Amino acid sequence: MTIQWAAVASFLYAEIGLILIFCLPFIPPQRWQKIFSFSVWSKIASFWNKAFLTIIILLIVLFLDAVREVRKYSSTQVTEKSSAGRPSAYEHTQMKLFRSQRNLYISGFSLFFWLVLRRLVSLITQLAKEISNKAVLKIQAENTNKAAKKFMEENEKLKWVLKNNGKDEEQILETENKKLVEDQEKLKTELKKASDALLKAQNDVVTMKMQSERLSKEYDRLLKEHSELQVTELERASKEPFGKRQKESPVN
Repeated sequence: MTIQWAAVASFLYAEIGLILIFCLPFIPPQRWQKIFSFSVWSKIASFWNKAFLTIIILLIVLFLDAVREVRKYSSTQVTEKSSAGRPSAYEHTQMKLFRSQRNLYISGFSLFFWLVLRRLVSLITQLAKEISNKAVLKIQAENTNKAAKKFMEENEKLKWVLKNNGKDEEQILETENKKLVEDQEKLKTELKKASDALLKAQNDVVTMKMQSERLSKEYDRLLKEHSELQVTELERASKEPFGKRQKESPVN
C-alpha cells in the first residue's frame, strides 16, 4: 500500500472511530454541545470549512482514480484470461485489480463517512439545542401551571369569602350609611348655629359702629361748645377794667 492510500485508510479508521464515539448512548448531546462550544472551534471555524472542502475534493479525486484503475484492470483481466498464455501475468493483473478495488472501497467509504460525520455533528448540535429549549419550555409550563393553580385557589377563596360575608357587609354598609346621615344632620345643625351667631355678630358690629359714630359726633359738638365758651370768657374778661381785675384777683 502506498503512502497516500495508507493515509486514506487511516483517515477512514479515524472516521469510523469518531462515528462510534458519537453514537455512544451514555454521552448525552448536551455534553457534545459543550465540547463543540469551546472557543478553539470558533477560532478555527474558517479554516475548518476550507479543510472540509479540501478533503472532499481529494477523496473525490482518489475515488475517481480508483474507479479508473478498476475499469483498466478489469478489461485487462478479461483479455489475458481469454488468451490463457501467461498465467503469471494473469495473477499480476488480478493482484492489481484487487488493490484498485480495495482503494475504491477505501476512498468511497472515506468520502461517505466524511459526509456522514459532518451531518452527525450538526444533528447532535441541533438535538442538544432542542433538548435545552424543551427543558426551558417545560420549566416555564410548570411555572405557568403553578401560577394558574394559585390564582384559581385564590379565586375560590374570594368567592367563598364574598358568599359568606355578603350579608355582614350589607349590614355594615347600612350602619355606616345611617351614621353618615346622622353626622350630616349634626353638621347641618351646627352650620345653622354658626350662621346665626355670625349674623348676630355682624349686627352687633353694625350697632357698635353706629354708636361710635354718634359718640364721635357728640364729642365733636361738646368740644365745639367748650371752645365757644372759652372764647366768650376771654372776650368778657378783656372788657373789664384792669383795677377791678386786680381786686378780684386773690392776694398771695
